[in-house]
Amino acid sequence: MTSHTLTTAEPTPPMPTSEIVSQLLHTLGDPDPARGAEDITVLGADPLVPSVHRLADAMSAAIGVFGRQTAAVGEQRGHPHQRVEVQAGAAIDQLMATYHTTLAGRPIGALLDDPTLLGNNDFYRARDGRWIFLITTYPHLRDAVCSVLGCGLDKVGIARATADWDAFTLEEAICARGGVACVVRTRDEWLAHPSGRYVAQRPVVEIERVGDGPVRPLEPIGEADEALAGVRVLDLTHVIAGPVAARLLAQFGADVLHLSRPDRPDPIPMIAMTGGGKRNAYCDLRDDHDRAAFHEALQDADVFVHAYRGLARHGASTEELVRRRPGLITLEYHAWGAEGPWGERGGFDQLACSATGFAIEEWTDRPSLPPTYLLNDYLAAYLGAAAVAAVLRRRATEGGSWRIRVTLAGVCHWVQELGLLAPEDVTDLPRPGRTPFAALSTAETDFGPLTEPATPFTYSGRTVPQAGRRSPLGSAALQWR
Repeated sequence: MTSHTLTTAEPTPPMPTSEIVSQLLHTLGDPDPARGAEDITVLGADPLVPSVHRLADAMSAAIGVFGRQTAAVGEQRGHPHQRVEVQAGAAIDQLMATYHTTLAGRPIGALLDDPTLLGNNDFYRARDGRWIFLITTYPHLRDAVCSVLGCGLDKVGIARATADWDAFTLEEAICARGGVACVVRTRDEWLAHPSGRYVAQRPVVEIERVGDGPVRPLEPIGEADEALAGVRVLDLTHVIAGPVAARLLAQFGADVLHLSRPDRPDPIPMIAMTGGGKRNAYCDLRDDHDRAAFHEALQDADVFVHAYRGLARHGASTEELVRRRPGLITLEYHAWGAEGPWGERGGFDQLACSATGFAIEEWTDRPSLPPTYLLNDYLAAYLGAAAVAAVLRRRATEGGSWRIRVTLAGVCHWVQELGLLAPEDVTDLPRPGRTPFAALSTAETDFGPLTEPATPFTYSGRTVPQAGRRSPLGSAALQWR
């Protein structure tokens, strides 16, 4: 086997957390980012876990900005001004929500239909000495990997088969078969790649006015109402980033109608974890009846959140939707950028870490994911939800139809740009385990009691709401209340 050396990046001076917050607010188009940053206090800072990346600082900033933007919507509607306080440890817990969440006393991962599919996701070494991350989480992704490798469903078999391939050839073969995989690259390699250059040229959150639309004022609400009361959100998302963003909007009062294809459901534990406050309807845009019902619901929607490629084929591109519903705000989640060289390629949190050099920077004796395991999904969720609140404020004064885009690879870029910590400053820190840094909360759901990390921020003069009821898929009609 040929050896291949991948060098890691040097430590860089850290950016103050207050500056991270201010830059994020500027990216979201906040009219006064400096004043907004003064309203956000973060208690604690990196390093909290053995990572050279600023995981707590990045997540704390995203959480604080979401809290600030949501409070600002409330203030435009009559609520008193609020300051936001975030615990850095609670921010780490949010990144590890899948580890800290239990349903009916059992870990979320143990309740998946086939937990081995998730367990086989890993870095594997190829014949040329390069590493590649393979994803087998869902049956169709498992089948793509196994059909290319011609192996069974165990890690030993996958490792042996991968060792017979060159890494880049295997990446292309699996993606061509409808699966997802990514060769581990250094940051320099990624920035020299066409897709890396495309992603690096864009802000972590892209906000674009894509058409005209009426001014839709934020109507006054009562003190007991949450900031997003009356905002209607169509949620066509799956897995983590999109569903969590929509759950955050629901937690702060939005009427969220989650849509899913009956033949491609997310696992029940995922619905329980990400479905707080949502109603769940079946919708298959390939079906004429469902498509008509979707377009009818669209006429009263304020926001459309999606995380799927190929919606244009079913009359659900942003351009078509804002034509049908002027003033709509769309929030799109992508792995590699919708219009970049890899725009049609699927991706997951772990693959973004592999491609961008993040996994190399976390290197121990092999490439590594962050000690929280996930990174981009939860950061992307808070950033996207914060952007929705910010654009609701803008639409209330200037009108327009708007598109928000967040990419998983772009989130990795953003975290890397915050600066790297020195390895000697983090090596001896304990790896995070099942014990959270901050409080957990428990709620009754239709699936049993759900225990999860509590909301990671507080307001200065208002109680932060709890996530609402979790309901089974298909339990609601595809229409507004």
